[in-house]
Parts: sequence; C-alpha cells; structure tokens
Amino acid sequence: MMTWGNISFQDANSPLMEQLIFFHDHTLMILSMITIMVLYIMINILTNKMINRYLLEGQTIELLWTLLPAVTLIFIALPSLRLLYMMDEMNSPMVTIKVIGHQWFWSYEYSDFNNVEFDSYMKPKLEMTINDFRLLDVDNNTVVPMNSNIRLIVTAADVIHSWTIPALGVKIDAVPGRLNQVMINLSRPGIMYGQCSEICGVNHSFMPITIESTNMKSFINWINSM
Repeated sequence: MMTWGNISFQDANSPLMEQLIFFHDHTLMILSMITIMVLYIMINILTNKMINRYLLEGQTIELLWTLLPAVTLIFIALPSLRLLYMMDEMNSPMVTIKVIGHQWFWSYEYSDFNNVEFDSYMKPKLEMTINDFRLLDVDNNTVVPMNSNIRLIVTAADVIHSWTIPALGVKIDAVPGRLNQVMINLSRPGIMYGQCSEICGVNHSFMPITIESTNMKSFINWINSM
C-alpha cells in the first residue's frame, strides 16, 4: 500500500513511477554537485588573501562557465524528454476506463464491458472501519488488473477537476467538453490513494480516488459481480 510518504524504488507501484524517481535522483545529484562547487568557490574567494589588480580578463574561465552550464542542461534535458515521451505513449491497452469528475465525486465507466459503471463517493465517517483512511477511502474502489496497460480517458461534467495518484506518478486534468488520456501500469497488488488536485469548489477536498490493483483472475471475478 502506498500513500503520501517518501517513495523509493522498492515502493514504486508502476514502471513510470520508477522512471520518475530515477529522474528525480539524477537531477538532485547534478544540483548537489553544482551547490558544492559554488560553495567551495565562494569560500575560496572569501578566504583567499592573494589578489592581482592587473588581471583584466580570463578567456579560459569564460569558456568554462559558458560550456559547463550548457553540458549540464543537456544531461538534464535528455532523460526529461525520454520521460515525457514515455508518459504520452499508448501501448495496446488491455482495459479502457472512462473517468468523469463531478462536484464532488468521481464516476467510472469500463468501456470494454457492458453496463459496468459506478460512482465513487468518499466514505462517510459513520461507515468507516478501523482500517479505513479518513478522507481517502471511498465506497466503491476502482479495481484494475496488475501488469496490464490500462488506458484512462478523463473528462468532467461540470468544472475542471484533476485526477491524481501520487504513487503512480499520474496527474491529469479533467476538463468539461474535452477528453484527456493517460496510460497506467501497476506492477504490484495493493491499494493506491489520491485526491482531486484542482480547486473545484467548496467540497474539493472530499473527492478522493482509490485504485485497487489485483491479479487478472480476481479482476474478472469482480467484473462478473458488477
């Protein structure tokens, strides 16, 4: 189960999230090296007693401080562009789910199956059990098969919402009159939580998202029960 804490490679619930973590660590390493180098130069300048008032130019250092930032940006841009293409790519989805944002709940339609659609409301406090999470659990979980490409088609019926699951690295706007799509692939069973991350009205903080990842057999049994 993955909520809002710090995420490591072992906690990543999807291949996309693993790549996002790698890019975060990659960029953080570059920023750390830049910070250490700048601090070293500043300390060296402040503590160095040797000066040369006849020094007018330094072409070598000018060449270095032009080339080094350019090379650094290339090292950040290349994995960033690769990640953007990965997030937009659609690879033969096994299941398509239409997600519709309302004020203030979510509706889900399984387009590949007949009459499989339901609304997902936040679970009231009086109906919660000891294992439920306040403001995060819902009355109808969205069940998906793991290790399968799941296409989500996201829209809204009234105002702009945002369907967000931090553990999956997914955040996509739900805009009235527009269909946005995103691909997810869950690599392990479990329950992932999210919330609408667009300020969509007075009950904005009361429309959570709960994704339940399960094996294919359990998913088919759940579809048949619906």
